[in-house]
Amino acid sequence: MDLGGNGGGLPVNNKQRAMTPNKSRGEFPRNSRKDSDGLSESPDLEFEYSDTDKWASELSELYSYTEGPEFALNRKCFEEEFSTHVSDKKWTELDAAQHRAHAMRLLDSLEVIVREKRLKVARAILYMTQGTFAECSSEVEVQYWMRYNIFLLLDVGTFSALVELLNMEMDNSAACSSAVRKPAISLADSTELRVLLNIMYLMVETIQQDDPADKPEWKTMRETFRAELGSPLFNNEPISVTLFGMVTKFCSGHAPHFPMKKVLLLLWKSILFTLGGFEQLQSLKVRKRQELGLPPLPEDSIRVVRSMRAASPPASASDLIEQQQKRARREHKALIKQDNLDAFNEKDPYKADDARDDEDDNDDNDNSLETETFPMERDEVMPPPIPHPPSERVSFPKGLPWAPKVREKDIESFLESSRSKFIGYTLGSDTDTVVGLPRPIHESIKTLKQHKYVSIAEIQMAKEEEYQKTPLSGGDEEVEMSATELLYQGILPSLPQYMIALLKILLAAAPTSKAKTDSINILADVLPEEMPTTVLQSMKLGVDVNRHKEIIVKAISAILLLLLKHFKLNHIYQFEYMAQHLVFANCIPLILKFFNQNIMSYITAKNSISVLDFPHCVVHELPELTAESLEAGDNNQFCWRNLFSCINLLRILNKLTKWKHSRTMMLVVFKSAPILKRALKVKQAMMQLYVLKLLKVQTKYLGRQWRKSNMKTMSAIYQKVRHRLNDDWAYGNDLDARPWDFQAEECALRANIERFNSRRYDKTNNNPDFLPVDNCLQSVLGQRVELPEDFQMNYDLWLEREVFSNPISWEELLQ
Repeated sequence: MDLGGNGGGLPVNNKQRAMTPNKSRGEFPRNSRKDSDGLSESPDLEFEYSDTDKWASELSELYSYTEGPEFALNRKCFEEEFSTHVSDKKWTELDAAQHRAHAMRLLDSLEVIVREKRLKVARAILYMTQGTFAECSSEVEVQYWMRYNIFLLLDVGTFSALVELLNMEMDNSAACSSAVRKPAISLADSTELRVLLNIMYLMVETIQQDDPADKPEWKTMRETFRAELGSPLFNNEPISVTLFGMVTKFCSGHAPHFPMKKVLLLLWKSILFTLGGFEQLQSLKVRKRQELGLPPLPEDSIRVVRSMRAASPPASASDLIEQQQKRARREHKALIKQDNLDAFNEKDPYKADDARDDEDDNDDNDNSLETETFPMERDEVMPPPIPHPPSERVSFPKGLPWAPKVREKDIESFLESSRSKFIGYTLGSDTDTVVGLPRPIHESIKTLKQHKYVSIAEIQMAKEEEYQKTPLSGGDEEVEMSATELLYQGILPSLPQYMIALLKILLAAAPTSKAKTDSINILADVLPEEMPTTVLQSMKLGVDVNRHKEIIVKAISAILLLLLKHFKLNHIYQFEYMAQHLVFANCIPLILKFFNQNIMSYITAKNSISVLDFPHCVVHELPELTAESLEAGDNNQFCWRNLFSCINLLRILNKLTKWKHSRTMMLVVFKSAPILKRALKVKQAMMQLYVLKLLKVQTKYLGRQWRKSNMKTMSAIYQKVRHRLNDDWAYGNDLDARPWDFQAEECALRANIERFNSRRYDKTNNNPDFLPVDNCLQSVLGQRVELPEDFQMNYDLWLEREVFSNPISWEELLQ
């Protein structure tokens, strides 16, 4: 069993071949058997996971390359408006008062009735948010004026006016019916919507960037704007709910002209800005645990993951055969000295050193999965390791990177089985009584309790159970009206439709999807009015379409992950409600289908033309594009957005399947193990961690033969993934995984979710037995009751029939 590295590297030309861009620019192959397991081909990827990419990249991804000519049109509209009021000066030469006055004039002009005039003013405002680039000489200067102009526009109240115009355009039935009848939709059908969404996106994306050099009033405006975006100020609902409505309207086919990429990008950035990113989530989790009186987290998961190194999981069978043949062709074979073998055998394969200091090279236990190889293979061609900056590393003691965790349920089951074995009786959920049990069991229980981890979700579920049991004496629940709570309340009535719509678009944008007549058209905001006539134009459009799809996948994966994480922290049943509807909408097979491709080709795709990216394209002279320059792409080792999307989708899959046996079995049924194993060849630690987690949960169902032939993957799981004490993940002894309970498990969860939503949010259908009753005679008789006309007309008859004719036993009544 080789617990070490990849068993020898590949020749240099193979490594170079792995880095070349995909020639076809079309769909990636679904099954690439050539390099499905040859993990030694790929180099380490110096990728830093974050909430978003660099600001310039996020700005450039808003625009498709087809929109390039509109930059000059926006400038022209602004200069026409500007020259009528300020004749002899440039925008950058005016003082703050003149800037504000002109911004107010533009805002007033937005309210004109004539549609064409309104569009021209909107384009002028868009040019301001783009940094009045004609007067700038560098990209840094453009970004400076973007920030200045956007905070100015926010100060005069532009965003509220834009939301009103957006609602008006959404409800424009003439544009919708025209688009539905059109055989081919292009950029021209969504001009007004694109201009408005561009301005709103640039405002949200720029304002959320926290710059230490910002003025104090800008920081105040940022916090106010964050609160307004997350509260129901616009249309009595958060802006995110409005955008979700646009997504469902688009997917229903009633508005096929909606520019979906821009809608999804704005939706993602609105959620990110109002709810917070992964750093804020971590600090919020720490604060919530303190409030609930729970012990602090054993480690900062963000820092641990960033400190990890990528492993080199196993090579394919063909690679191993090739290596054996190469060794056989050598003229002389090196003899393996016994002391080398002894040194190798003495090493403890389970002492991970991922977080050790780089300079500690003399430790005999240095057996990182990434670096260790068999002694006979050390003279193979190996790519040099990429040095990691020491500032980014976290110093951990030798051993595994994660502290082990134990649930209360695990301790109970361990005690129950121990009592049954040694004493012959059980005590239910009693975890304190150890009478009659041998001393080793006492020590085991002590160790388990030392590592016991109580999650926020367990506390929330226990409280909810208490509320359901005692609806009267339990008292009213205090619900903090945070941005997450407001968003959940806003999307709750239509959450299933929102999830289905997002997954439909994700399916249409996935590179493994085949074009079908019934699939939705997501290219409305990238296709030009006139289709390309030359080879160069066709190549440019091909790059644009692929890039467009990649950006949509990036936005949807980020939206789903952010919502799942925030809902889970806010209340576990909010998370479970969303997760269950994702599962019902076939999210699990969809993500597996996404990964059933040549994942290295996807991650190293070159679907971008850097000279056409904003703001480069508006500051510099554009060189003449050639087929060769388009084919070459950029010099980046990988595509940031595609690697970001892959990690997000893997994290979503982990969230959906964790502690859910029925969903874990879906991974097994859909044969996810070979698909996930192929994804391991991407040498990026965070992506590998989430792939290994998904393999770990299903290992016990894959059979002994799979485990036997994948020992290197098993070793990687041991070294990289958190341990659950007394979790026999590597064997098939799981008593909880009874296949006949799977449907019951989902049904019970659904019933709990419905009870939670009904109790907390459905105030109209409260149980009448639990409503307060008025027992005071005076107040009951004093109530004014409206009697129907026919009753009043026949009141004498009613008295005779119901009162006078019926004998009344007053003695019994008084008793």
